[in-house]
Amino acid sequence: MTTTEKELPLTDHLRELRQRLIKAFAFIIAGIVISYFFINEIFIFFSFPILSVMPQGKTLIFTSFPEAFIVYLKLAIVCGLMLSSPFWIYEMWLFIVPGLYTHEKKIGSLVSLISSVFFVAGALFGYFIVFPPAFKFLSQYGGDKITLMPSVSEYFDFMIRSLLGFGIAFLLPVVIGICGYLGILSVDMLKNGRKYAVIIILVIAALLTPTPDVINQFMLAVPLYVLYEFSIIAVYFLGKIDKFNVDSKEN
Repeated sequence: MTTTEKELPLTDHLRELRQRLIKAFAFIIAGIVISYFFINEIFIFFSFPILSVMPQGKTLIFTSFPEAFIVYLKLAIVCGLMLSSPFWIYEMWLFIVPGLYTHEKKIGSLVSLISSVFFVAGALFGYFIVFPPAFKFLSQYGGDKITLMPSVSEYFDFMIRSLLGFGIAFLLPVVIGICGYLGILSVDMLKNGRKYAVIIILVIAALLTPTPDVINQFMLAVPLYVLYEFSIIAVYFLGKIDKFNVDSKEN
């Protein structure tokens, strides 16, 4: 950090924050507009898991006039936030970065990139791996006396919450890695806490999976445990990097 960066008055910081927020908001609005332009394609993509298991000729329904419009708007907002996330996150990062040391800037940039990758991977995992068998399992309860007619708003609210949940769940290595870097967790603590981690992972899997089916729950629990083991390796190497930086400063 330079002396100028450290001694910037509060008004300058607030002015820069306002400029960054305006730019971030502009990127988000642009993302929402672009998403709404392709809303039909987005709608088809997100509705495929449920439509693929519904009887031939059946489709999603809406029971009030504004319901479909509100669903389209929600989809546009969520997709717009995700589409523009590299840009508005970068604007926030530019506001934070002057107050960091060089090695902290490098680690922060790496964490931002890895977080985006893991979040998207978690959402895609839920969409392609968990949802198809889960919806197939639930649709089996239909028959001659019970007809599957899911509401479009109910389905998409569930879909958005679930995808966000899977994305956040896959951030486990990032959270553990940050805690390890800050000294809150150590490699030994993580190794000794494996049995507790398994219990917590099983609870998370039971909460996030849409069915009580044990197989579907294990489909999420297994990759989460793999990510936990990966976190131990990440904390180990982050400790090595931090020690190297400290030794370099002393020399």
